[in-house]
Amino acid sequence: MSAIPRASALAPFQIRSFRFQWPADLTTSFALEMEIIILAWYVLVETDSVFLLTVYASLHHLGTLLGPMFGVVGDRVGQRNMLCGMRVFYTLTASTLMICAFLEVINPLLVLLVATFSGLVRPSDIGMRSAVISEIMPPDRLLSAAGIQRTTQDSARIAGALTGAGLVAAMGMASAYVVIACLYATSALLTWQAGRARVISKDAAARVQRESPWRELKEGASYVWRTPHIKGVMILAFFLNSTAFPIFMSLLPYVVKQVYHDTQTTLGYLVACGSSGALIGSILVSRFNGMINPARLMITAAATWLVTLLIFAYMDGPLWGAPALFFAGMAQASALVPMTSILLRHTDAHYRGRVMGIRMLMIYGNVPGIMLFGPIVTAIGYTATVTAYCLFGLTSLF
Repeated sequence: MSAIPRASALAPFQIRSFRFQWPADLTTSFALEMEIIILAWYVLVETDSVFLLTVYASLHHLGTLLGPMFGVVGDRVGQRNMLCGMRVFYTLTASTLMICAFLEVINPLLVLLVATFSGLVRPSDIGMRSAVISEIMPPDRLLSAAGIQRTTQDSARIAGALTGAGLVAAMGMASAYVVIACLYATSALLTWQAGRARVISKDAAARVQRESPWRELKEGASYVWRTPHIKGVMILAFFLNSTAFPIFMSLLPYVVKQVYHDTQTTLGYLVACGSSGALIGSILVSRFNGMINPARLMITAAATWLVTLLIFAYMDGPLWGAPALFFAGMAQASALVPMTSILLRHTDAHYRGRVMGIRMLMIYGNVPGIMLFGPIVTAIGYTATVTAYCLFGLTSLF
């Protein structure tokens, strides 16, 4: 897991498929971020319940348990085909909420129901993106490509947070969902143009037809378990998802409304600050990819992420909370980009879909982290809860 030979920061764009994949990921991420912030605020305002907010946030990660099976299907039918189908599904769920908003029949229960269905698919999107990149990108450009691909999430989170809040305020939820549905449809069309068909031998095709998907899944899990550096990355990902992720994004609506006593606009600004830091972190990792030891950077950045979130917990207003989130975002990207690079670079090609599916399974750490937040905050308070989360996360690194 030493530093890899340096490639130009923009070298991945020399690959035609990547020139379609990047805007496809960007439009998907933009729509996802708009949708998340719009619906999270809607649920909190309509119900005034932090419990239902945590339920809504948890539903986004419901499909993490299906992540490995998405990886199996991706290995069988091709990562591009799998990802394209997922984005068509997003278009359908967004269109459903759009129609309900126009008919004025939308309510928190309906939002939670749709979030349940979309939550079965969405957690696997990031893993499938990475698997597509591993199919189209030479090994010496993987870290650079992972950094550039990560910018789609971070830049979309900045623009999506600000645009989502602004569109609802200016035009209403129904009009905002017209934009979201169109973005999803565009991403599906672009994804269809990305990737490349894998050449599968007749013997390999016959083996795939004979083998049970469950056996393939078991083989993928066994491969992860007996490969030490991949297993280590998976464990680290689980602990970060349990401790850092809930604080960093999922529960920000609670912080803004109940701790800062502020509005949805401030929520958009805070999300944008954290994402701006992540965007800069992704760009720096991509730019200096040849000077980086991925494993060392991953551990150091993960520890820094938790420390900056601990500082954020003691900020009593958005004026100081925003800079803390900015540096937390830089650390987050600096940890996750090399994590993805390590998995893709050190995984055999025919296991990549399953390995990235299992990586998405680690996102399930979000669910206990988010669901425990509500009762713990009620018992000991917000600052003490975040402190306990961060200290537990730091302990798990060592």
